[in-house]
Amino acid sequence: MTTYGFIGTGNMGGAIALAVSRSEGDRRILLANRTPEKAVALAAEIGGEAADNERCAAEADFLFLGVKPQMMADMLSGIAPTLAARKEKGERVVLVTMAAGLTMETICRMAGGDYPVIRIMPNTPVSIGKGMTLYTGKDVTEAEWDEFLSAIAPSGKLEQLPESLIDAGSAVSGCGPAFVYMFIEALSDGGVECGLPRAKALQLAAQMVAGAAELVLQSGSHPGQLKDAVCSPGGTTIAGVHALEKGGFRALGMDAVKAAYDKTMALK
Repeated sequence: MTTYGFIGTGNMGGAIALAVSRSEGDRRILLANRTPEKAVALAAEIGGEAADNERCAAEADFLFLGVKPQMMADMLSGIAPTLAARKEKGERVVLVTMAAGLTMETICRMAGGDYPVIRIMPNTPVSIGKGMTLYTGKDVTEAEWDEFLSAIAPSGKLEQLPESLIDAGSAVSGCGPAFVYMFIEALSDGGVECGLPRAKALQLAAQMVAGAAELVLQSGSHPGQLKDAVCSPGGTTIAGVHALEKGGFRALGMDAVKAAYDKTMALK
């Protein structure tokens, strides 16, 4: 039986733990959180066991480090002796980090030793199995990769990237949901201004975004080509496109991704 330990059961850590609980295979899940009640509640929901940091570090085969980047050093220093003792006995533990801006080398330095590391950057839709998770790793065996990817498969799509591109990728897929939620809200606000009931406007906007995104993925067509297919000469859609262009819509989207990337780089 493979044991997955989660230190930090916030939105991301909890969503990945939920995915592991839904995966096929014989797996045990340990959950630790700064507020123990959250770990207890999640354990009851997904069939895991509430624990503490020390127990997770002592028993997990894959140890998820689900704390904020600024809290990582203190947390890892607290469990470093346990990790070192396991290493001396020849036991393997794979550290799994999802902290923005912290490289795998940095994680090992904070942990006080050279451990196999998997770095993932998921996004919030993993909570419903529709996520996009970027991943990379070092010193991970083929068997460990097979086990790990199988365990988190219910979270959604998985995409391997070299570590040099993880931060750029996360600025798109990790931060991107917030930008899309703002766009959905803006579209629904426009619908309300035109007379639609709020709930109906939101439903139309959200379903439209979901369908348009799926068409991009399934068709393989460039988004510009798909946009052109909606725009009739002298029609309503091209008038709306013109309004977006006047407001710098595409430039703002690029600026948002670059700002998120620059902030990530500042965390290093």
